[in-house]
Amino acid sequence: MKVSILYTELADYSVACLRALKDCDVELMLIHWPINPEAPFKFDLSFFDKVHSRDSLSDLELTQLVSEFAPDLILSSGWIDKGYLKVCRSMKDQSVCVLSLDNHWSGSVKQVVATLISPFTIKKSFHKAFVPGRVQKKYALKLGFDEGDIQTGFYSADTSKFQSAFNEVAKSKKESFLKRFLYLGRYTQHKGIFDLWEAFLKFRETNIEWELWCVGTGDQFENRVEAEGIKHFGFIQPADMLPVLKETGVYILPSHFEPWGVSVHEMAVAGFPMLLSDKIGSKESFLDGNGSEFKSSNSDELLRAMHWIANLDEHELLNMSEKSHQLGMKNTPEIWAERLMSFLK
Repeated sequence: MKVSILYTELADYSVACLRALKDCDVELMLIHWPINPEAPFKFDLSFFDKVHSRDSLSDLELTQLVSEFAPDLILSSGWIDKGYLKVCRSMKDQSVCVLSLDNHWSGSVKQVVATLISPFTIKKSFHKAFVPGRVQKKYALKLGFDEGDIQTGFYSADTSKFQSAFNEVAKSKKESFLKRFLYLGRYTQHKGIFDLWEAFLKFRETNIEWELWCVGTGDQFENRVEAEGIKHFGFIQPADMLPVLKETGVYILPSHFEPWGVSVHEMAVAGFPMLLSDKIGSKESFLDGNGSEFKSSNSDELLRAMHWIANLDEHELLNMSEKSHQLGMKNTPEIWAERLMSFLK
C-alpha cells in the first residue's frame, strides 16, 4: 500500500503516529509545512520513503508529485491549504481521500456557511474524515460525511515515550508527591497563561510550599511573569522532558480555546492529575475522576481548583495519577495507524 500525508504543522506526537503507520508495511510520502518557530521540534523523518517541504512546491508541482506517487490513501490535515484540496480533488477517483479536522462545532456563521458549500468544496475533495473526538465528529456530520465514514482518535500522544516517563515518575511520586504545578504549552494569550500566573500568585500567598513550573515559548515569552515560586524553562525537546516530569506533580492547562490538546494526553499517560479549563477538547477523553475542570478566562475559578487539589491527601493524588495513566492508554500511535488504514477496508 502507498499512503501520502499532506500535513500542515508537524509535532512530535504526529511523527510518532506516522512512524506507527510506516510499521503497517506501507510506502509513505510526507509533504509538510516548515517547522513552527514557536514549537521548534527536531524530527527524525528518515523512516519516510519520500519527504518534501510544502514551501518548495507550487500547487501544480504538488499535484504532479502525488499523482506520480499514486497513493492508495491520502490524508490531508484540514482544508486551510488550498493546494492540498486541489490534490485530493484531482485524485479522488484513484485514492481514498481522508480529511482530518479538529474544529469544534459551534454553529458560528462561518461554520454554517462551510456546511452549505461543503457539497461543492470539501465533499468534492474527500471521502472520509478522521477527527479527534465527539464535537469534531458533529462538525464532520454537518459537513456531509456519513457516520460510517468518520473515525475518532485523530490525535494521539507518543504513548511509548510517556509510558516510560510514567514508570519513572510513579516511583518518585509514591515516595513524595511533589507540590509543583506544571504548565506545558505555548506562551500565547489564548493559552490562558496570564490567568494562570495571576491565580498562582494569589494561591502562593497561603501555599508557600507550592511552585509552578512552566515549559514552552511563544510570542508572549518576553511578557512572562517573573515571581518567587514560578520557574520558566523555555522550550524543551520532548526527549529531554523526563527530569521536569519527575520533579512536578499536577498538570494545569488554562486555555481559552483548545480544539483538542495533545499535551493533556501526554500528561495523562505520564500519570499527572489534571486541572483543565472547560474549553479543552481532550478533557472528554482524559478527565474522569483524575482532576477537575474550571471555567476558562476566570482566574478565581482556577484559584479555587488549585486550592481544591492542594487540599487532597497523597493517597487521593496517587489514585488520580493511576487513573490518568489508564485513561491515557486508550489511544496510541498503533491504534491511530489501524484506524487510518481501516478507511481502505
